[in-house]
Amino acid sequence: MYELKVLTRFAAAHRLTMVGTKCENLHGHNWKIEVRVMGEKLDEAGVLVDFGVIKKYVAQIMSSLDHKYLNELEYFQQCQPSSENIAYLIATALQEKIDTPGITVSRVSAWESDDAAATYIIPNGA
Repeated sequence: MYELKVLTRFAAAHRLTMVGTKCENLHGHNWKIEVRVMGEKLDEAGVLVDFGVIKKYVAQIMSSLDHKYLNELEYFQQCQPSSENIAYLIATALQEKIDTPGITVSRVSAWESDDAAATYIIPNGA
């Protein structure tokens, strides 16, 4: 099994309700996003998938989040814009974009600070 990792960043504001802490106030983060994709077979060029392809898809997803007030986005009308839900959103959106057979998103981590991250792990890696 092979796994590739791509890192990216975005800045956005949010507020979390019903947590009973200072996070209920409007605040922002410079999120670091760590995306991992996996697969069993390399292509004719000896790579799992071109990093540029994954980076392009991730950039498209980031453009929908960067410099936004996350609470106002349609996706977050049904759930809180927590780091956990951000990781899930990115993982599922990326999987929808990947059209290479045998390549799946394995996990996405959303780091809201240098020492705090939430990770969504795709069940069974698929």
